[in-house]
Amino acid sequence: MQEKTTSIAAVSAAVGLNIYKGKSKILRYNTACTNPITIDGEDLEDVNTYTYLGSIIDKHDGSDTDVKARISKARIAYLHLRIIWNSKQLSTNTKVNILNTNVKTVLLYGAETWRTTKAIIQKIQVFINGCLLKIHRIRWPDTISNNQLWERTNQILTEEEIRKKRWKWIGHTLKKAPDCVLRQAL
Repeated sequence: MQEKTTSIAAVSAAVGLNIYKGKSKILRYNTACTNPITIDGEDLEDVNTYTYLGSIIDKHDGSDTDVKARISKARIAYLHLRIIWNSKQLSTNTKVNILNTNVKTVLLYGAETWRTTKAIIQKIQVFINGCLLKIHRIRWPDTISNNQLWERTNQILTEEEIRKKRWKWIGHTLKKAPDCVLRQAL
């Protein structure tokens, strides 16, 4: 890892770029090596979690931490649109379209890279179902089956939606040149 870091630093310096050591972190995953990684003689900080482009990469929890953060961000996005959900002038279909574009995109950002367990899928599906029930103004003790809810709102299962995103991402990655790092990592 030190060799790659030194190589990146050298190439960066050759084209006039500086690596800011204060923001550079090391997250070790499945490695026994604990040797410090340095740039220009300065040790880089070892961390257990790292946030990159809004996604949380965690050493221990895998995707769980990122999914919890995504659900929190989606809940905030949903609550910001409370005026729309309470509007009697907008149709339910319009509200569902707004949910899909403004809330589900926040919720499923980066989902193609998640390790999807049944627990993760269930957490996401419960959140989406709750939003759909509120949009349709279905409250307890009134009940509706999940299948009826999805049929009424033209929704597909979260697991299927994530699978589609994953296949699109894989297709996009496979179109890259064979020497591309992203393709090699796949």
